[in-house]
Amino acid sequence: MEYKKVKPCKELEPFIHFYWELKLNEIEKQWERVFPDGCAGIVVNLGNKCLTDNGSLSMEFGKTYIVGAMNSFKDSLIETDTHLLGVCLKPATFANFYTHASQNELTNNTIALEKANSFNVDKTLENPFPYFNHFYSERIKSKNYLLQSELNDIHSTKGTVSIYDLAKKNFTTVRQLERNFKKLIGLSPKEYSNIIRFRNAMNLIKNSKLNRSLLDIAFECGYYDHSHLSNEFKRNTGLSPSSF
Repeated sequence: MEYKKVKPCKELEPFIHFYWELKLNEIEKQWERVFPDGCAGIVVNLGNKCLTDNGSLSMEFGKTYIVGAMNSFKDSLIETDTHLLGVCLKPATFANFYTHASQNELTNNTIALEKANSFNVDKTLENPFPYFNHFYSERIKSKNYLLQSELNDIHSTKGTVSIYDLAKKNFTTVRQLERNFKKLIGLSPKEYSNIIRFRNAMNLIKNSKLNRSLLDIAFECGYYDHSHLSNEFKRNTGLSPSSF
């Protein structure tokens, strides 16, 4: 499988993590599992139909789709003629480019965009990443970084900050914080924090050069015990921590 990432232009870096392209070169088809990262994305299918959302949705050639933030893993079937291009938006930046009632309605879902908001297939095929830079530079509605302070606090504590402390530090209420996160990200602040904590634990397990126990990593990442860590991994990946 061929997968590559490309950074956006400097103007768009505050709002977009990266662009990506996926092709399958092997003969055998395979299921590809994606873990939650707290981000929404945009995908255009340039190959034949592609099954996603654990097999419940078939993405059609030439159509552009919104992929909402996830609070669990998602499987997609990658076949020999699969060709997908996408945009990984930073959390809470969807509203900088698109109008939608609430991200909460998109959580764990993949929904086709109307033509006015979709990518031009010919331009995407011709030169995708410069086209994406032009597309988003032209349609940016606001350059405000919504929830930036709250997100920085979550990331700086690697997902271990309490929601009460997060609200207090940012001069708001827990209830208002919940509303803002669900509207702009599609996840509650607790769900988002749990994802950041899980991904920190996953990175420690993957990259640990020392023979550290899972219990040590669990405590470092703010889990109660090994069982708590395992349950979070099972929910987010469908796998045990030892699988990494």
